[in-house]
Parts: sequence; structure tokens; C-alpha cells
Amino acid sequence: MSITPEAKAALIKEYATKDGDTGSPEVQVAILTSRINTLTEHFKTHKKDNHSRRGLLTLVATRRKLLDYVKGKDEERYQSLIQRLGIRR
Repeated sequence: MSITPEAKAALIKEYATKDGDTGSPEVQVAILTSRINTLTEHFKTHKKDNHSRRGLLTLVATRRKLLDYVKGKDEERYQSLIQRLGIRR
């Protein structure tokens, strides 16, 4: 259910704001979105996996906080990010 190192490196490369950037909110939100999508697919077959569901809710809350931070700093950056990730909000 976790993200592979190759997929994580590709996300970092795509969403990084500069070279060597691994901790910007854009990168963090992209990685969280990937993990959330993976878990969502997992729940389509494992409906009663409540322990993982709690982790999913934690990931969603963390992503929401990061998106709120980006929105507070720069509205245009926020709109661009949610559009690139395909997050509805």
C-alpha cells in the first residue's frame, strides 16, 4: 500500500520547485495524494479494513492542512496545484 521509491522519485521530480527540493508543500501534497489514491483502490476490495481506513483519514487531514497552508501563502499556487493533481475542492 505504500509508494515505491521509483514512483516517489518521479513525483518529486515533477512537483519540485527547484533542484533538490523534497520538502516543499507541493511535493508533500503530491506524495500524499498518491498514497491516498492507492489506499482508496485498496478499500474497493477490502471494505472492512478499518485499521488502514484510520490511516487514510490521517493522510487526508495532513493533505488538507498542507493545502490550507499553500492557499494562505499564494492562492494562484494553490489553484495550480489542485488542478495538476486533479483534486476537487
